[in-house]
Amino acid sequence: MTHNLRADTITIKGHHGDEIEAYLAVPTDVERGGSIVVIHHMPGYDEGTKEIARTFAANGYAALMPNLYHRVAPGASSDDAAATARSLGGVPDEQLVGDVAGAVTHLKSLATSNGRVASIGYCSGGRQSFLVGCRLALDGVIDCYGAFVVVDPPAEFPLKVKAIVSEVEHLSAPLLGLFGADDQFPSVEQNDQLAEALTAAGKEFTFRTFEGAGHAFFSVDRPSYRPESAVEGWTDIFNFLARTLA
Repeated sequence: MTHNLRADTITIKGHHGDEIEAYLAVPTDVERGGSIVVIHHMPGYDEGTKEIARTFAANGYAALMPNLYHRVAPGASSDDAAATARSLGGVPDEQLVGDVAGAVTHLKSLATSNGRVASIGYCSGGRQSFLVGCRLALDGVIDCYGAFVVVDPPAEFPLKVKAIVSEVEHLSAPLLGLFGADDQFPSVEQNDQLAEALTAAGKEFTFRTFEGAGHAFFSVDRPSYRPESAVEGWTDIFNFLARTLA
């Protein structure tokens, strides 16, 4: 069933109470349902990721995507904002967690909220989705090819973050991981290391690796797009949300 939806640019309170831009998509014909925070990829708060938020709303879930680059490039295009963020080494982890916490609070305040919220992220956002799952109380966590969970980025990478696998014991919710077999960031070996850590910590998780797919296989406007893998991945996502957000 496809739901009617409304999408708007709004302002929410993020880390330290800062007012930041966010994109909210909600189904208009759902009386009560779950919600999801969409964490955009390193290229930024762009039209492709806004379309992902609308896809969640069309499937019955309120979706909110905070603009993680709002502070450093207010009003800039997604390309310019992403370039500015890269030059600064990316978004600090503490700030990211604070912004997502603000998004969770906003989603739970909606009249249609059933109180259950998940997170999803792509690329750098996949790592960040795992991170907020370890630092916030969520009901589901989805990591789409999030690199640098188990290893630090190479020195030449613009993203200046650290591995976060040491936080695995604090993961608050079931985890769904969707990866490409041809990806190097994260590689299959790195995903295996994460699976070992999750198993050792007694956490509930499901990983799926798509053959013939590399990084960013969900991105419809990039050469990396793999339609068959993306369609199957969306099915996995909605099956996961039906179980964790009902």
